[in-house]
Amino acid sequence: MKILSFANRANAELMDRYYEQWQQDPEQVDADWRAFFQGFELGRDRNGATSAAPAAPADAGKQAKVANLIYSYRSLGHNAAHLDPLGIRQLDYPNLHLSEFGLSDDDLSDRFSLPYYLDGQELSLGQIVENLKQTYCRTIGIEYNHIQHKEARKWLRDKMEPTLNHSNFPPEKKHRALRRILEAEMFEHFLHTRYVGQKRFSLEGSETLISCLDALVENCPALGIKEVVMGMAHRGRLNVLANIMRKSYEFIFQEFSENYVPNTVGGDGDVKYHLGYESTRTTQGGDPVTIILAANPSHLEAVDPVVEGKARARQRLRGDTQRTQVLPVLLHGDAAFAGQGVVAEVLNFSQLPGYRTGGTLHIIVNNQIGFTTLPTDGRSTPYCTDVAKMIEAPVFHVNGDDPLAVIRCVELAMEFRQTFQRDIVIDMYCYRKYGHNETDEPMFTQPLLYREIAKHPRVSETLSRQLIAEGSLSQANAEQMVTEFQRTLDEAFDKVTKEEDTGQTEHKFEGSKADFQPAYSFEPVSTAVTREVLEFALHGITHVPENLNINSKIRRQLRNRGQMLEREGLLDWATGELLAIATLLIEGTPVRLSGQDSERGTFSHRHAVLYDAETRERHVPLLNLAPEQAMFCVYNSPLSEAGVLGFDFGYSLDFPEMLCIWEAQFGDFANGAQVVIDQFITTSESKWQRASGIVLLLPHGYEGQGPEHSSARLERFLQACAEDNIQVCNVTTPAQLFHLLRRQMKRAFRKPLVIMSPKSLLRHKEAVSNPEDFTEGFFHEILEEVKPLAPKKTKRLILCSGKVHFDLLHYRDKHQYHDAAIVRLEQLYPLHREELGKILKKYAGAEKLIWCQEESQNMGAWYFLAPQLEELAGRKPLYAGRGESASPAVGSLALHKIELEEFLHAAFTL
Repeated sequence: MKILSFANRANAELMDRYYEQWQQDPEQVDADWRAFFQGFELGRDRNGATSAAPAAPADAGKQAKVANLIYSYRSLGHNAAHLDPLGIRQLDYPNLHLSEFGLSDDDLSDRFSLPYYLDGQELSLGQIVENLKQTYCRTIGIEYNHIQHKEARKWLRDKMEPTLNHSNFPPEKKHRALRRILEAEMFEHFLHTRYVGQKRFSLEGSETLISCLDALVENCPALGIKEVVMGMAHRGRLNVLANIMRKSYEFIFQEFSENYVPNTVGGDGDVKYHLGYESTRTTQGGDPVTIILAANPSHLEAVDPVVEGKARARQRLRGDTQRTQVLPVLLHGDAAFAGQGVVAEVLNFSQLPGYRTGGTLHIIVNNQIGFTTLPTDGRSTPYCTDVAKMIEAPVFHVNGDDPLAVIRCVELAMEFRQTFQRDIVIDMYCYRKYGHNETDEPMFTQPLLYREIAKHPRVSETLSRQLIAEGSLSQANAEQMVTEFQRTLDEAFDKVTKEEDTGQTEHKFEGSKADFQPAYSFEPVSTAVTREVLEFALHGITHVPENLNINSKIRRQLRNRGQMLEREGLLDWATGELLAIATLLIEGTPVRLSGQDSERGTFSHRHAVLYDAETRERHVPLLNLAPEQAMFCVYNSPLSEAGVLGFDFGYSLDFPEMLCIWEAQFGDFANGAQVVIDQFITTSESKWQRASGIVLLLPHGYEGQGPEHSSARLERFLQACAEDNIQVCNVTTPAQLFHLLRRQMKRAFRKPLVIMSPKSLLRHKEAVSNPEDFTEGFFHEILEEVKPLAPKKTKRLILCSGKVHFDLLHYRDKHQYHDAAIVRLEQLYPLHREELGKILKKYAGAEKLIWCQEESQNMGAWYFLAPQLEELAGRKPLYAGRGESASPAVGSLALHKIELEEFLHAAFTL
């Protein structure tokens, strides 16, 4: 299909209108149209034309055709670029042939001057075409004309076209690039020969990545970047750890050993190509640059939001409000970048107030294959990067066999990021020398491709020949680099071998930034506040400036909330939550709350942000409590779960002094974030010794509103509980919530906290607390009744958790079951077994021990608690609840009520 030019007979009417606008004010029209019209005027003047406007596009002459040619190269030149090291990609692109623009070889000697190309230099058509090919069709192809930001487009154009997008590096910089590539190649070869058959997810075929990242680090000081936060999957991670992060070769070799070394493992540990690291490198200029590589499981792009959250936290810690000192860098595989939905979620963070990090540099290690899947089977677009166009990110496609071009791209990309605070993508075309891992045989599925790969020269050979040919490197220098690095590897290996033989291994979490924290403890901490502080906080969260005209319903709600203490009334759920946050802020603990509709609260209970009904002027009461209070941030998140939860988890890792809360709009929204929950939140301390205090607020309960409203999946969290990894709570009073949130920041250790917070308790007349519950006491893992039954009179002990407690109370009172005691477990894990054992012993005379839950039998806490209750009580508990079901809840309110009546009856009559 022939590509129509932007100036043709089909749009002559539009062109006339643009021409009139240009005559009045050239800045009203796009730069390419300005160039076209200026070229037309110049051609008209030379030909003696006197008409005020072009009679027809053809009359604009060759000048307009050349302008169209230039525009097309800027837009389409990447299609003809030499990007594939293996030479498989078709280079000829007919839409750039001269004939497409009404030009021919006979015109090559004609000279043209266009104001918007090289500042109007007069050049022959042959020179213009050659310049355009050098700029856009060599080993770098760039997509940038999709960007609506005119200044960004012009900036890129002005950086590339005058230099023909060539690098003009001094010899020492070229030598450094070669040295880094040799180190990468030799490191991989060393591992391949010394640890035969062990998986390492080799970087071979894409070793240019190491020179790329090295240049990135070296370029940081000049741009004011002090920290780099990186995320990547497993391919090439060991090489990055060794040759960029400077993790010692000895420690890496030791990790390949089959010997289990107890003093290097905390928790369960993880495989070597998932581990994170942190180091500070000193550049050639003597400037320190801190590099943080986030630990990542095999779930490829799952680390992306975590890195963004970590980078945002690092920026806050540095006071980097301009977001120029901390650079997030994400390394992707081509198949994963196109295929993983979380990539789009994270790209969408780019300009969002609560999640932006000043632009992310994305580097794609494009192996042109995903495990055994070719691009034609893995994506529906020409490039794996096309998803990045959703945020108008410029994309550099570059041949990985041209390391100097790759370095040129990374330096240009970093400068662009610092200038425009936007994401940018480098798509480095390379190949994968072996299969998906070193034990995989790629010839099974890709015999032709891997025959080409087998005979392809290493990139170090190509670059060495180039540097020797141009006279900037001697053969002796190249051989010396190889000899020196081989000696370094051999010495490190010999040292590790000697240590293993003698048992003298002393590398305890070298550089891992492991968080070794105190063991979990049920010892209460002081979370109560004085009456004065409580009153001060309550006034702060309910005060509305006089000039703020807020909605009358909200004003009434705030007025009633503010009068709760004056009337010695009871405080409700929303007030308990807000008081917990307010008192922490007053005490100097910052708080971040994010989630879908978190400003107002999905159920209109929070109203953390107030808006003027006429002007929408914004007021945040929690930011106006006291002059010296800590920072409070609340954000309505994008409609994303995995991305946002990953972001907030990453934030909590690097800013543990801040209470980080992620709120799901409904409990089932956590299902969409299950990868982050499984791979990071429940396991990161055990795998990577990284502690997080993130809080998950998951609205959960059975109100007869259908399956999704009751799908926080309590059972999934409990199934993941072990080794005191997380806390799972199902609290029932505002005071309990108050103490629980404050306790999260008052203890000497950090554990993720999952709170099942039922929707119906937000306004439940019995889910309230006395003021004394806030000024006295602490969080209780287990609650007995306010007026418990005498143990000797108790024939039935019913244990439960959450909202069903109130259903049980109502049913007992209604049917006069005076011999049944009800005890609620507010914290299901870690289970306070000692306290629960005391209660069970106290009621040992009860004839029946019942566990009652509103969830289906195969869900909820039953299967988690039943064996523990039997162990502690010395007898099997009975079950009262819904039967097993595939769906979490019924869709009919009438059926819901029938089920509720049935299992409540069973709880008192089993």
